Amino acid sequence: MQNTPQRAVNWSRIVKESLVAGLIALVLFFELVGVRVVDNPGGLGLRSRWLWLLIAVVATAVGRLLLAWRREILNNRPVADLGLTASDSGKSDSRIQIFTRYVAPLLIAFALTLPMMPFANRYIVDIATLVLTYVMLGWGLNIVVGLAGLLDLGYVAFYAVGAYSYALLSTQLGWSFWVSLPLAGLLAASFGILLGFPVLRLRGDYLAIVTLGFGEIVRIILLNWYTFTNGPDGISGIPRPSFFGLPFKRHVPEGTDSFSSFFGLDYSSMHRIIFLYYLILLLALLTNFFTLRIRRLPIGRAWEALREDEIASRSLGINPTNTKLSGFAIGAMFAGFAGSFFATRQGFVSPESFTFIESAVILSIVVLGGMGSQIGVVLAAVLLIGGTEMFRSLADFRMLAFGALMVAIMVWKPRGLLSNREPTVRLADHPEEPSPDLVAEQKS
Repeated sequence: MQNTPQRAVNWSRIVKESLVAGLIALVLFFELVGVRVVDNPGGLGLRSRWLWLLIAVVATAVGRLLLAWRREILNNRPVADLGLTASDSGKSDSRIQIFTRYVAPLLIAFALTLPMMPFANRYIVDIATLVLTYVMLGWGLNIVVGLAGLLDLGYVAFYAVGAYSYALLSTQLGWSFWVSLPLAGLLAASFGILLGFPVLRLRGDYLAIVTLGFGEIVRIILLNWYTFTNGPDGISGIPRPSFFGLPFKRHVPEGTDSFSSFFGLDYSSMHRIIFLYYLILLLALLTNFFTLRIRRLPIGRAWEALREDEIASRSLGINPTNTKLSGFAIGAMFAGFAGSFFATRQGFVSPESFTFIESAVILSIVVLGGMGSQIGVVLAAVLLIGGTEMFRSLADFRMLAFGALMVAIMVWKPRGLLSNREPTVRLADHPEEPSPDLVAEQKS
């Protein structure tokens, strides 16, 4: 095939796009970045920050210029020079598979040894615990969105059900964390089934709107049912989990042992922090193991078939009702487990912890990591949760940095960090052997 001649880059259009992007950024960032409300002795006042506004506008214009220039280069490049062949695609898939095969054990080994690292302190372990919580939530939502293909914008509702279940069971009935944990998961799963029934016939945007409404309904109920949930005041004094009955306390009743006294250690508040870290690590690994195993079972294959084509899956005899309900229930169960851990880690829960932004963050982790990719969820959680914690010192610009990070990932990898994954079922690669009759016929 003859290559088409390469056209010149249209610099006038590129510059025009960058200038337009700069003007839009000037309008948007004028109130977000250019001015700030401050407390003055006589009342509130405004403080200008023109340098920050200039940096934001210039960065936006330059970024748009680079993107437009890259687009022009790719569009003007001859097709034969792109080198996009099936063999290259297969090589890319194999590289991703090799990457996940070797990186996953390294990540697990690093997670197991993190509290013993020389640089590990309370802040580092706390951030790692927060990241692992979102990894577990992302893996749970990955069952619903990545495998079953059901867009759920109200996933935080199941997270809230798990947190309030443990908070109420522990404070009102005195039940321990280990007894309340499975019950919180079961209650969250029942709410998943409750959500699944009304949305069995909905798809796409309609499903997203209904699930979003369900999340808000749960939050408003928690906010207004004061006699049961304590309303906006929340529930405090939630008991901490113990290590096989050994509490992490300095002073315990006479005749009983604490964790430090039983093992002959000096008391340190880091013991409880490290125990909570390993607890969420164990829960996250169990979630990952369960997801990987159930993906290979008939129900997991039914989820993926439903995601690809619901009509075709119906023709194969798959019951979409049971398949959707099982996806909602199992995904909600892991959110309930994570909610229980959140409640016992914080010692306090309130409706403000379960707003829509939490669902958006969890869904962003799944989408940016790659739909259906387990290791992609881990990388996205580390990047989005751990990355935004690095920008905590920026104060007002923290959420702006979070949005810029998401936009950069979507431009760089629009299908997610790891959009390809190992197939659930792989056919044999060897060629079929010829029949004995055909061999004898060829010899004759």
